[in-house]
Amino acid sequence: MMKRFLSIFALAALSVAAFAQGHNTGAGGYDGNYESLAARVLNLEKKTEGFNMYLNYAASYQMSEADGDWASAFRAKQLRLEIKGQFGDHLTYRLRHRLNRAQDGKSEENFAKATDIMMLGWKFNDKFTLMAGKLCQFWGGYEFDENPMYIYQYSDMIDNLDNFLAGVALSYTPVPGQEFVVNVSNSYSGKFADEYGVGAVTADGKLLQAANHPLAYIFNWNGNIANGLITTRWGIGSYTQAKHYHDNMIFLGQQLNLPKFQWYFDYMGAFEQLDRLRIATGELGGNGYQTHVRYNSFVTKMNWQFADGWNLMLKGMYETAGTKELGKFRTSLGYIGSLEYYPLKDQDLRFFIAYVGRNYRYENFIGIGNYSTNRIELGFMFRIKAY
Repeated sequence: MMKRFLSIFALAALSVAAFAQGHNTGAGGYDGNYESLAARVLNLEKKTEGFNMYLNYAASYQMSEADGDWASAFRAKQLRLEIKGQFGDHLTYRLRHRLNRAQDGKSEENFAKATDIMMLGWKFNDKFTLMAGKLCQFWGGYEFDENPMYIYQYSDMIDNLDNFLAGVALSYTPVPGQEFVVNVSNSYSGKFADEYGVGAVTADGKLLQAANHPLAYIFNWNGNIANGLITTRWGIGSYTQAKHYHDNMIFLGQQLNLPKFQWYFDYMGAFEQLDRLRIATGELGGNGYQTHVRYNSFVTKMNWQFADGWNLMLKGMYETAGTKELGKFRTSLGYIGSLEYYPLKDQDLRFFIAYVGRNYRYENFIGIGNYSTNRIELGFMFRIKAY
């Protein structure tokens, strides 16, 4: 009954074209008080918030090691165009598009995978905002919410999660600093046959059938405690992948915010009747999709501005994967550190040197050998405010 109600809510919201900009602030990047290129080069005075344009660009020289062999190359890490704005007190819009990804529209949504976000919105008042279009799902967590440009390496959970999907979301802010969001979206962007294949079966031979309503339902809380000293991004939700197969996820993110030190800890859990992340399916082999899979991720990260213009970042990840039949079969560890230098106070520009290490361990009965990877990067990140 609840799912039917939420489905009707989603359709009604789309029919009145009530869209919004969204409150996944980190996913869009923090704007800051930066000078635009238009202001600096063309001496244009900005008189409206109707048009803001950013280029999120990150590149590096990388040296990578696997199985004792080292290789190196120059690489574009991120290249995203972002345009957003506000008209009056109510209407907003936001587009974020990856310029180095495939541009073909997916069979269900007709959005390209390259399009992260394309939404419009309507702010009714200071308490209610309605948003729809292609959104970043409101799962919560600080790794999930951060601008991808600032990420040296995602956890396995986020790396394998398809989270930019068409849908609607209603945001309610009863008091400043406390936000609650109900989000309804597609479970995947292509049609079932494109996502799972024609005649797809589970690992135990059961035929998979398309669900009539493959939707995700998410409830999200973004909290503020002690005037921002501690903030939270918690989310819980359920989504349908196929007929009779429903998955659940929970994200619990909390962050300590001090003037020169920030630290967060995320727990992310996925309890899947059908393997959405497909880590287990890919590694256990067989002719079908794994069922009754459990993933657990613990991610922690600290940033310390130890001197003017300098930041030290340390990040750790501990993750497990298992099935009901086998129990835990996989453990992965991640350890990341970077030294960042910000040469300009009026631009979001940083130069960095970073190390990324990963270690994968498997239970003996799986028959997969343990292995590690290492990567060293020297590069830059620049969120260019074009206008």
